[in-house]
Amino acid sequence: MSLYLEDALTSDLQLRRFMASPAPASATPTTSRKRRDLTRFGLALLGLLLLNFLAGLYFFRLDLTEEKRYTMSGATRQLLSGLKQPVTVTVYLDGDFPPAFRRLQQSVRETLNEMQVYGGANLHYVFVDPSAAGTEKARNEYYQALFKKGLRPTNLGATENGKRTEKIIFPWATVAAGGKEQQVLLLRGNQAAPSDVRLNQSIEGLEYELASAIRKLNPGQRKRIGVVEGHGELSNQEAGDLIGSLSQFYDVFRVNLAQSRPQDLRTLSALIVAKPAGAYAEPEKFKLDQFVTQGGSALFFVDAMRVNLDSANRGGMLSFPQPLGLEDLLFKYGVRVNPDLLLDLNSGVIPMVTGTLGDKPKVEPMPWQFYPLINNFSQHPITRNLDAVYTKFVSSIDTVKAAGIRKTPLLFTSRYTRVLPSPVPVNLNDARLEPDPKLYRAQFKPVGYLLEGQFRSLYANRAEPGTTRFQPAASPLAKPAKVLVISDGDFVRNEVDPKTGRPFRLGFDRLANTEFANRELILNAVDYMLDESGLIAVRGKQITLRPLDKLRVVAERRRWQLLNLVAPLALLGLFGAVRAWRRKRRYASF
Repeated sequence: MSLYLEDALTSDLQLRRFMASPAPASATPTTSRKRRDLTRFGLALLGLLLLNFLAGLYFFRLDLTEEKRYTMSGATRQLLSGLKQPVTVTVYLDGDFPPAFRRLQQSVRETLNEMQVYGGANLHYVFVDPSAAGTEKARNEYYQALFKKGLRPTNLGATENGKRTEKIIFPWATVAAGGKEQQVLLLRGNQAAPSDVRLNQSIEGLEYELASAIRKLNPGQRKRIGVVEGHGELSNQEAGDLIGSLSQFYDVFRVNLAQSRPQDLRTLSALIVAKPAGAYAEPEKFKLDQFVTQGGSALFFVDAMRVNLDSANRGGMLSFPQPLGLEDLLFKYGVRVNPDLLLDLNSGVIPMVTGTLGDKPKVEPMPWQFYPLINNFSQHPITRNLDAVYTKFVSSIDTVKAAGIRKTPLLFTSRYTRVLPSPVPVNLNDARLEPDPKLYRAQFKPVGYLLEGQFRSLYANRAEPGTTRFQPAASPLAKPAKVLVISDGDFVRNEVDPKTGRPFRLGFDRLANTEFANRELILNAVDYMLDESGLIAVRGKQITLRPLDKLRVVAERRRWQLLNLVAPLALLGLFGAVRAWRRKRRYASF
């Protein structure tokens, strides 16, 4: 019995020792937790490797901005991905700039970074500071080299912390490819707009300006443009800058409609009618009509009224309508150029003799309301963010019913406009008189229209002029087309240097020493009509300007500075304190 009790006590003691003994090392909670952490780390690492592999196979970018400011258009991506030769962009915007202008500098860099993503190794860019030369002589020599390239400097002024600073800068970029160069003006926009608005307009146009320059240096098949002659249109000298500018990107020819065959015109992509003085014969008008209805683009710069400045200078004249024979053709297409002249208080100037200076006449520029400065545009890609354009003896335009034609007004006079119906007295001496604002009550008269759609022929269900061939109601060759109508023939006429006989740049006014945007508008219009890639649509890109309240910035500056400095440190300290308290509470029971 005693032996049995002793064995039982021994077994119970051994059982208690076994229960009190620690578990094997492989079964401890610490080992399990470590194994779980290593498993999670391995899975996360494997996921990152897989994600990196997939990102290498499939390219994508996310633009979280509201207006998609960092997203390249499809036309730009296609252009850059198809580059066949290296392209180098040199930007002359390096250096220290005021904060407002630094935004343009940074936007140029960001735009080129995005372009480099799609252009790859064929696109390279570099920023240069033109004023970084070691000596004044070297800096001036570099400036002269930029002048010879056609890069004009800008005197940048800015006010920061109540101090006015000024600096000469070159807001330009040079795009080089295949031994050729294209200069790009980066500071564009409407000069009449506030500086921050103009900078924003320049930023909106960066993608188009840079991509357009690259496209012009990497052209495909050059399209053909005809400039009509034979009716007193502008001569090669008077339209020299227009023809020269278009010849850089297109093949430009003079076309005589009386001598051309319809099949010859089909090789052209566009026709330009620039300030005709005589009437078009019916056979010529028929060829022009067939060209448009079969898909050709046409640009009309026509005067509705005849004005002779020599007669106006010798005591005045009466301006009467100028029949061109195109009135019924344009009417059929959807517009009517009215027989009137528009006067605008927002106008250009003419030279007037106001007295004598010694033994020489004193000549001063005087406002001339017959030369409206157009600074009101639609938001169409052709005219968006465009600077002012210069017109002379312009007429109003009305629209008429034309089935299937979309009519877009592009240019408007100011809110202080006066309409004078035919006949209109024109006397240069009127420039000496102070205009009466009460007479300028008409507002925003359209003087330029873009027409788009399938145009119906003026000669439908009629015999072809000079023949008995009957024209059907609908031609089997009919295609959609685009037509631009501006009621000013001088819109495309450049001034000529009387000494050298060379044409000045289109839109340059010697008297005001100002260059207007006539040239840019025409090039935009031609690009819109002929560029099938749709790159011109990038000009419609819009970036919303969200300015700060300048008065509140000054008044609350110190408060926001302290908030930005103290708040992050306070949040970091609070996070550390909460984390330490949680750790202490978690491990206090062990």
